[in-house]
Amino acid sequence: MADLIVHGGKPLSGTVTPSGNKNSVLPIFCATLLTNEPVTLKNVPDITDLEKLVAFFRSQGSRIEWDRAGGIMKVDHSSFVDALVNAEMPQAMRSTVLLYPALLHRMRRISVPANSKGCSLGVREIDPHLDIFQTLGAVVDAGDPLVMALPSGFQGGRHWCDYMSVTVTENFAMEAAVASGESTLINAASEPHVQELCSALVSMGAKIEGIGTSMLKISGVESLHGATIEIGTDYHEVVTFLALGAITGGEVRVERSLPHHFDLIVRSFRKLGVEVEHEGDTAIVRRNQPLKIEAPYTSNLLAKIEAAPWPYFSVDLLPLMIAVSTRSEGVIHFWNKVYENGFSWIPELAKFGAHVVVSDPHRIVVFGGKPMHAAVVDSPYVIRAAIALYMVAASVPGRSVVKNAEVIQRAHPRFVENLRALGAEVEWK
Repeated sequence: MADLIVHGGKPLSGTVTPSGNKNSVLPIFCATLLTNEPVTLKNVPDITDLEKLVAFFRSQGSRIEWDRAGGIMKVDHSSFVDALVNAEMPQAMRSTVLLYPALLHRMRRISVPANSKGCSLGVREIDPHLDIFQTLGAVVDAGDPLVMALPSGFQGGRHWCDYMSVTVTENFAMEAAVASGESTLINAASEPHVQELCSALVSMGAKIEGIGTSMLKISGVESLHGATIEIGTDYHEVVTFLALGAITGGEVRVERSLPHHFDLIVRSFRKLGVEVEHEGDTAIVRRNQPLKIEAPYTSNLLAKIEAAPWPYFSVDLLPLMIAVSTRSEGVIHFWNKVYENGFSWIPELAKFGAHVVVSDPHRIVVFGGKPMHAAVVDSPYVIRAAIALYMVAASVPGRSVVKNAEVIQRAHPRFVENLRALGAEVEWK
């Protein structure tokens, strides 16, 4: 366990270069197992989940060279053993499910535990994944352990998802890329990291139409080949540091931003009295933002930020906006349309003095601009919630502690170092 010790109340200012996208690198790294040819990944973030996957691949015989300082990884699976050497896959992370397509493609039969862990946001059902596997030719014995077999390889098929699931869409893309025939996925997720995986597969020889839309059409190929793939900027990290500048009253510039993804993000910041600018690919929050919640024209309604699958406002960014709203004058309604436990951490905000009403598991109302003070709070196993608690701590004078905050390291390899470069007084303990 690791706690963040925070001495807050100081404006954070400076320039940050964000890391590669965690949500992109994990599925792309898993997808490299679909070929025996060398693959080079660039802008690779040094995160704990990736470390676990690297250890697993090496234990299976893969050759992996990882220049952590340079962010370059060279991957060669030509010596991968097509049977589980240690009888199990990496545990304690939800992204293990992204290994299933390539492992099943290689081994033709896999057995996995039925309780992959991810985070504390709520139940992450595996049923939609099983539907996809069965649609594309797998035989599933849904016991414990879960057994999947692929007697004739992946076969093309058509599937309409119940809802837009990122990992289901990513698994479909990997399976369909090497399937026999044509495959179609309707109600596909289209988040930037899903688009990046699809583009990476295309660079490896896959034939995919509809990238960035809710319908993917994929023509399977006999085999994929090697490629050089650059992991895109983590837009979550861009938003994180912009929000930190806003909540502390400093000026923060974030390089290598993605302006084409920011229209709705900029508008959501504006609802909290924060203006985000772009100069080329540099995102900027100027010093001393007003932090005043924008009243809607329809005066009998509250200002609102609602989060759902892309192209809605990203649900993963909602905690950052909630943190800023506690320091903004006015009242605003937040609606998390995805996770039933997405607001389980809200009582910790009250320890700082925040006024938040939890309406139900998916909706809260924040009464912002109330007097707040330093506090000791407990972080849930949710990356952005832990960061949100840090943000509030950084915005109020005094010594605060965010306990059990090590989950941040799953997505932000240099979080404390970047904060210190902005002038923060913070340390791990």
